[in-house]
Amino acid sequence: MGTELDARGVDTRNALWSALALTAAPDVVREVHTDYLDAGARVITTNTYQATLPALCHCGYDAAQAREIIAAGARLAQEAARRFEAGHPEALVLVAGGLGPYGAYLADGSEYTGAYDVDVPGDPRFREVHQPRIEALVGEGVELFALETLPRLDEARALVAMVKALAPRVECWVSFQVQPDGDRLADGSPLTEVAAWAEGEDMVVAVGLNCVAPDAVGRALTVLRAATGKPLVAYPNAGDLYDPVTKTWRAAGQGAGLGVLAPSWIAAGARLVGGCCRTRPTQIRELACAVGA
Repeated sequence: MGTELDARGVDTRNALWSALALTAAPDVVREVHTDYLDAGARVITTNTYQATLPALCHCGYDAAQAREIIAAGARLAQEAARRFEAGHPEALVLVAGGLGPYGAYLADGSEYTGAYDVDVPGDPRFREVHQPRIEALVGEGVELFALETLPRLDEARALVAMVKALAPRVECWVSFQVQPDGDRLADGSPLTEVAAWAEGEDMVVAVGLNCVAPDAVGRALTVLRAATGKPLVAYPNAGDLYDPVTKTWRAAGQGAGLGVLAPSWIAAGARLVGGCCRTRPTQIRELACAVGA
């Protein structure tokens, strides 16, 4: 979403990142969802990764306005999905409520490290970031959540518990930020421990990783597959490097594309495959072709 908004001239170099477009350019947000569906995506996430009540209030909106902005993120994705299905009767599109980590709210790149000073889950700041967003999305009928780019296992545990308390019948997938070796989370938690936790959570229907370099995916999936029988998730970024100061990405060289790598991920147990930052509709089209979608 952020990459496509940038390409269309919508400002994302701010603390709200792509969430600002929910008020500044809602039609463009819907258009981006539609372009990915046209490219072959069948699961889209609401543009709410960085849309939180504290961040929106800090930017001048009151609490009611902030909740409405988050709700708009759900409606725009749902509208795009229903319009696409109307024109493609054979298609079934899932809309997942995007929940980024506490580090995304900080807008300092700490979702890639887990280095934020908050007592999870006891700190009220943690609840203030996550709870209103969940409530707003549930209020719009969202029944599937994407808990994504999580760098810490304690946050995943707390966030799933919060979703369960607010909407016990919904389902979610949980995808993590991992170290380059692929066997630990960004905070150092062993991936085997992550998989064991997910195995015991009924609400968690799939577990994996996202917004990591594509070449880290295979190693991580191997570790996860050995510790859980649940479906695995893999949607890496394009392999570029993020600069949290300038809020820009730097190209890191040309590696193998998603379409080339995805069959091996599926063989390792991945059932949700896709792309995160810097992957564009062209890459999703190649991926859809590669997996026969």
